[in-house]
Amino acid sequence: MASSAEESMIAELRDSFRALTEQLGKVIVGQNNVIEQLLIGLFSRGHCLLVGVPGLAKTLLVSTLAKILDLSFKRIQFTPDLMPADITGTDILQDDPATHQRKFVFLPGPLFANMILADEINRTPPKAQAALLEAMQEYHVTAGGHSYALPRPFFVLATQNPIEQEGTYPLPEAQLDRFMFQIAVTYPSRAEELAIMKQTTAGKPSPLAHVLSAEKIMQLQELVRQVIVADHVFQYAADLVRATRPKEPGTPTFLPELVSWGAGPRASQYLILAGKARALLHGRLHVTTQDIREIAYPVLRHRLITTFHADAEGITTDHIIERLLKEIPLPQEKAASTVI
Repeated sequence: MASSAEESMIAELRDSFRALTEQLGKVIVGQNNVIEQLLIGLFSRGHCLLVGVPGLAKTLLVSTLAKILDLSFKRIQFTPDLMPADITGTDILQDDPATHQRKFVFLPGPLFANMILADEINRTPPKAQAALLEAMQEYHVTAGGHSYALPRPFFVLATQNPIEQEGTYPLPEAQLDRFMFQIAVTYPSRAEELAIMKQTTAGKPSPLAHVLSAEKIMQLQELVRQVIVADHVFQYAADLVRATRPKEPGTPTFLPELVSWGAGPRASQYLILAGKARALLHGRLHVTTQDIREIAYPVLRHRLITTFHADAEGITTDHIIERLLKEIPLPQEKAASTVI
């Protein structure tokens, strides 16, 4: 059973989720799924790739979230001439006022912040991409033969424009796999677009309130990892991921024609971790198969490599995931023994 302290933190996380959504609603209209997935990524210590056309408030969403969470925020515009040192930092020669001698001093780059917006990550060469991905994986950067730890929490949100691919450097599958989620940022509904027009052409927006501190976020990240998951949920997540692999025994018959390569074990890990965070955000002490189904799209969509036939027919990874969710049988839900 959960201790009183843990129950208090769970209630705080649920209330914080509601407060964050309310504060973001002062600036961002709609995008509820995007907001929830970003927060799941944050509390799971995962990084997110946002894919959407320009003008859908991706930058505004991330910068507003950083303000509400009282985190340091840096935006890096990835361009073809960007070098690794431009984002990690570099050694510069300075005069020491005490000894009057010259020495190298490390000047931190924009990666030294809690929340990073890597804008149009596919427009920069592989060297700069690799520097960012090292920071995402290792939580430190290397410069001049020395390693420098990054501030915690450290959360990277990269963006890609899906319609302009000329002159870009697409992320290899191995690097895409480092992102916990690929979040699809879609056009607003008619009602939301009308609300956007009214809100953005009116007076000053309402002031934002801080909801969580960096220290509290790290405590909640630890709490997410303590959630115990029932065996049938583990089995369902494994069944779903293994069903994406065309050469796996028992794979659905439609899959080999549509998928060249399926998701690896990291997808299974992220399904469970994100399921834990989603359960706590909704005030529950246990993970259900519905949690796994809800976050299957952002976890899997960038981990499936479609065949030429699928591309020619306009079949996307989302279509394939939708069909898999229909075909993979649900295990019988058990009693909520999945408590902290």
